[in-house]
Amino acid sequence: MACENNLVVKQIIDLYTQISNLESLKPSKNVDTLFGQLVSTCLPTDTDIDVTKIHDEKVKDMRSHLIKLCGEAEGYLEQHFSTIIGSFEDNPLNHLHIFPYYNNYLKLSKLEFDLLAQHTCHVPTKIAFIGSGPMPLTSIVLAKFHLPNTTIHNFDIDSEANTLASNLVSRDPDLSERMIFHTTDVLNAKEGLDQYDVVFLAALVGMDKESKVKAIEHLEKHMAPGAVLMLRSAHGLRAFLYPIVDSCDLKGFEVLTIYHPSDDVVNSVVIARKLGGLGEVRSSQIERCVVMPCNCSKIHAIMNSRGIKKNMIEEFTAIE
Repeated sequence: MACENNLVVKQIIDLYTQISNLESLKPSKNVDTLFGQLVSTCLPTDTDIDVTKIHDEKVKDMRSHLIKLCGEAEGYLEQHFSTIIGSFEDNPLNHLHIFPYYNNYLKLSKLEFDLLAQHTCHVPTKIAFIGSGPMPLTSIVLAKFHLPNTTIHNFDIDSEANTLASNLVSRDPDLSERMIFHTTDVLNAKEGLDQYDVVFLAALVGMDKESKVKAIEHLEKHMAPGAVLMLRSAHGLRAFLYPIVDSCDLKGFEVLTIYHPSDDVVNSVVIARKLGGLGEVRSSQIERCVVMPCNCSKIHAIMNSRGIKKNMIEEFTAIE
């Protein structure tokens, strides 16, 4: 594929050049504009570009570096707004809308909750979120709007990020009791991982294939049989922004669903179940015992029209 000659890829390369020459990736007018243009360029889904089939080494190296730059910039952005929102004297959670991508997190978290409801027999009592960061919006949104009785344990390697994150929920009488923060590298988290019904692995944990697979392998060793692993991936041009998680990366798991949004939710969602215990029960059997409420009729319609068959990974793109 002469990917470097594609007009859209040329635009991405041009934006990458400008971003990589910035003195700082901390929020500023120039930084915000460039990353806004990058996201807008990578959002369209009507493209035949498959980054996994790119053979041009320069483009492959550019993509790898761009993903790291995006992750670094995202970290600075979350740190910046977590500091601002956490400074409010009343409950900081009342001001989450200040964060520029808050609505995207509302959509993504609801999507993940509704997809999770397709593949679980009970409302999870304990969830782990690996790589929660200074702005743990997924955990907050899930706890506030979808899982009102679930305790969420947030793991991050950065103590400063956890300090900022815990400050966001410290003045909320409910979430201050149900949001727990642990400062540790996921590869050092061993004891206790088998206590969680669901484990989320953030998109930015493992910025390259090797480190992502290493994190997945560690979780496979220590998660309970039958527990659900939720991962974020990317598809099409969006894979210039985030790493891809392939089904072949999930050894020891049964991949249940891979969902590619076609709206402004950038991340794809991958759901897998740790083999052993309930993990040996096929998806078609699991679906019949779902008791979690799910309001995503579009997802239901897609899944019901296509059906779930034995030994089949359900992979689909949202239908507008």
